[in-house]
Amino acid sequence: MSPQKKHVEIAIIGTGTSGMGAYREARKMTDSIALIEGGEYGTTCARVGCMPSKLLIAPAEVRHRAELFSQFGLKGSIPDVDGAAVMQRVRNERDRFVAFVNEDVEEFDAKHKIKAYAKFVDDHTLALSNGDSIKAERIIIATGSRPNIPNFFNSAEDRLITNDDVFDWTDLPKSVAVFGAGVIGLELGQALFRLGVKVHLFGAEDLVGPLSDPAVRNYALETFKKKFPFHSSGEVKEIKRVDNGVQITFRSKPDDDITVETFDYLLAATGRRANVDNIGLENTSLKLDKRGVPLYDPLSMQCGNSHIFIAGDANSDIPLLHEASDEGRLAGENAARYPSVYKRARKVPLGIVFSDPQIGTVGKSYRELSENGVDFAIGEVSFENQGRSRVMLMNKGLMRLYGDRDTGILLGGEMIGPGQEHLAHLLAWTIQMRMTVEEILQLPFYHPVIEEGLRSALRVLLQEMGMGPQPPLNCIDCGPGA
Repeated sequence: MSPQKKHVEIAIIGTGTSGMGAYREARKMTDSIALIEGGEYGTTCARVGCMPSKLLIAPAEVRHRAELFSQFGLKGSIPDVDGAAVMQRVRNERDRFVAFVNEDVEEFDAKHKIKAYAKFVDDHTLALSNGDSIKAERIIIATGSRPNIPNFFNSAEDRLITNDDVFDWTDLPKSVAVFGAGVIGLELGQALFRLGVKVHLFGAEDLVGPLSDPAVRNYALETFKKKFPFHSSGEVKEIKRVDNGVQITFRSKPDDDITVETFDYLLAATGRRANVDNIGLENTSLKLDKRGVPLYDPLSMQCGNSHIFIAGDANSDIPLLHEASDEGRLAGENAARYPSVYKRARKVPLGIVFSDPQIGTVGKSYRELSENGVDFAIGEVSFENQGRSRVMLMNKGLMRLYGDRDTGILLGGEMIGPGQEHLAHLLAWTIQMRMTVEEILQLPFYHPVIEEGLRSALRVLLQEMGMGPQPPLNCIDCGPGA
């Protein structure tokens, strides 16, 4: 069959979360669409990201709670781990989530779907790996991302893996060296450790997940280092493939002696990189940043003033599913409306690390506020004596909230502690509604709940902004230690 040349109004490259969102929005306004996918259907989240990682974290958390039996006055033993059964459930449920996504894609109009890889020939033309080509009036780049693997790790040879590989395991390994103390490294490293795997986590510059507030970051470092081997600023001298695995030669601290440990695998959790380096962007007129990502407006997803839009992990902004979904819908709407392109207010930034204790970031970060010279006050609370947290033996944590001294508006916060996945959501909602700290404090707080710790931080923040009195200590309406 001779190569086919097709003309469409909108071409969408990629069918992940952002690509699917873009398709649904564009489909409302036009039937002239090419939805192009070269790989497997299904999102990063469902296949190798947020969902399978939580499937591994869940049994790890259950087993860890058994370690606290004696502190509750209970008698029992820590469950043995059937690694094959753990990973069987992870794979089964992962495949179930992927199937849901595939069912959505199957419902898309068949005439729109094209199974091939795409590469720019010029600003309007895409060459397909099947030999065909497409000319599109508007194009949406939604090509996703892949693990970023430093060349230094190549010495591990066949024992080098990424989180993309972990969820295909048929059994748990005996040992893993995890490199990268970001979200993925923290979550997988701690979960594997709690499931009985020998784990060492290697970080850099004392970074912990997304935290930028020095007080919260230092608290997190101290907490995690008590839970498992965590070399937050270690110096790795050599990575070497040996007969029984991969050998790591390192110093945990600059003045420590050299340590040599051997692991079954080296897990590279060193971030992800946008899949934009192999789609022919050099053949377009787009201006690119130093990472090779097109310059774009995050409020419209438009690349420069062009007819090309970019969404999701491909733009290397915030690689989270809810952000990719929002970006995809915005890109699809504007591509369909082009040349009328509208800006939309973005949702308040919200990030959660499902470690134990959990980490949450919301709104403006400490770094962002500091670098922009904002005059902000800080309200702080420890969860170590917070009533509900202490009852549950989950009383480890520190929350720091930031408020505008002039307006009293809550700006953001960084935190580690129990239930942060819920507290961060509450904070994000109030920030998006531009509520003042005083207004938030008028909302109902039940007793006894972890949220009382949030209220204590807000009361301290109100006082620090000069807009309220000194908070009462251990008052009756707060509850003990709230």
